[in-house]
Amino acid sequence: MISKNDDAPGRLRPVRSFVRREGRITRGQERALAELWPIYGIASDVAPIDLPRLFGREAPTIMELGFGDGETLIQLAAAEPHCNFLGVEVYRPGVGRLLRRVRELGLLNVRVFRDDAVDVLTHRIATESLTKLLIFFPDPWPKKRHHKRRLIQPGFARLVTERLIVGGTLHVATDWEDYAMDIMDVLSRVEGLRNQAGDKCFVQRPSYRPATKFECRGQALGHRVWDLLFAREK
Repeated sequence: MISKNDDAPGRLRPVRSFVRREGRITRGQERALAELWPIYGIASDVAPIDLPRLFGREAPTIMELGFGDGETLIQLAAAEPHCNFLGVEVYRPGVGRLLRRVRELGLLNVRVFRDDAVDVLTHRIATESLTKLLIFFPDPWPKKRHHKRRLIQPGFARLVTERLIVGGTLHVATDWEDYAMDIMDVLSRVEGLRNQAGDKCFVQRPSYRPATKFECRGQALGHRVWDLLFAREK
């Protein structure tokens, strides 16, 4: 995703779907990053990773982009030990918390990128290698002038499709109605993706997606969540 840089006409710069700002990181999270990153972290590079070598086995691979505090990824990895899980997050506190939980639960099926999701998908993930890609509550960038920063754009959707195996699924959830409709429009236009719920339809929250604390609080106030599930056909 790129756009012209207004400060330098004619030049192009990437448009990031995130802003590098972080909350307070605890000593425990700092310690986890120092001690556990060499075990579970994946270093930045520009070459596709060998998934069987990374995990030491052949298994379905599920990736979550922007895992936040990591609780959803942890629950999924604990519930499905037969699958490999890749997490992508740019914020150090969230990565540190995830690494602590991975050690506490003794999980062997989790590896982590601390990098931009688009860069990871573009350079580190081979085509037709992911069984499932999860994007839960991406930043909606609600102001119209910021919509170009939204993660799910046509080019990104095509990139995701290429990284999924045939029959693999893309699952997106958002609590922002305008963004839900925008995502639906984008994904419905991608060749090779099929809406599992039918044209322009959303799905009920699948049982495998844990409801987050934030989501539960919102639902108690009457807020709605939209889940979209698309599969790669060819």
